[in-house]
Amino acid sequence: MEALKLTGVVKRFGDFTAVDDLSFAVAPGEVFGFLGGNGAGKTTSLRMVLDILRPDAGTISVMGRPPGRSASPDLGFLPEERGLYRSMTAIDTIVYFGRLKGMAAGTARRDGLALLDRFGLAGFARTSVEKLSKGMAQKVQLATAIVNTPKLLLLDEPFSGLDPVNQGLLEEVILSAAREGAAVVFSTHVMQHAERLCDRLLFLARGRKQFEGTQDEARAALPVQLTLTASRSPATLEGVAEAREIGAREDGWHDWDVRLDPGGDPGRLLELCTASGFPLRRFEQRRASMHDVFLHIVGGAETRP
Repeated sequence: MEALKLTGVVKRFGDFTAVDDLSFAVAPGEVFGFLGGNGAGKTTSLRMVLDILRPDAGTISVMGRPPGRSASPDLGFLPEERGLYRSMTAIDTIVYFGRLKGMAAGTARRDGLALLDRFGLAGFARTSVEKLSKGMAQKVQLATAIVNTPKLLLLDEPFSGLDPVNQGLLEEVILSAAREGAAVVFSTHVMQHAERLCDRLLFLARGRKQFEGTQDEARAALPVQLTLTASRSPATLEGVAEAREIGAREDGWHDWDVRLDPGGDPGRLLELCTASGFPLRRFEQRRASMHDVFLHIVGGAETRP
């Protein structure tokens, strides 16, 4: 059973369609990146999963049930706009959110204290939130999202405003939750985090899905890019779509930025160079960044009316 499944989901605000026929599913133990620029529809989609908003069309399943209070014990949520009750202590805040998710007070306190210890805040359990540093308060907010050991963890732009230390902590929490069987969905517009963490990705633009699949499947959408060091231009070689000189060496060799035809095989090109005696000193395939992949797939859709 999928931890989360959306089928043909639509959400409109007046004449504006924020989410347009969105379908995807996330399995237990999977880290799923929900990627798009500002206004792409990421937060609206997560709010529908949380039953804060209701879709105008389509269906949503959370652990096999419609969104609502019955799904709350299985859910963890870290909102983009962080907010805690400033006068409450760190542990009381965590217990409060645990109780909202159906936990017994004693269990929530025990597990909350364990999380504070894990996050290096054991000595601040009874300190009010308003007296904590921003980084400490962010750790408390994270603890409220995972105190109930959720089966579906939703994180909306979770890395926003985090310092490098807390970014590392959050990445560890995401991977740990997935190893323990939780489905983790996090929205972001920062591709580096998705590249390090995600099993699968969804690219969203103007509320419409542009791509869903693995990182390798996403990279396959780009032409293969190579760096060659050769004594003459590789532009005439079979399978080469473009060859641009990027540097010249004193000994007559040149560096070339090479792009292959769609579906081109770099191994086939290397075999061709060897068989034809084409002189090479370097043959290097460049791994496309997820940022480049995203721009290639989504770039046009971002500006579409």
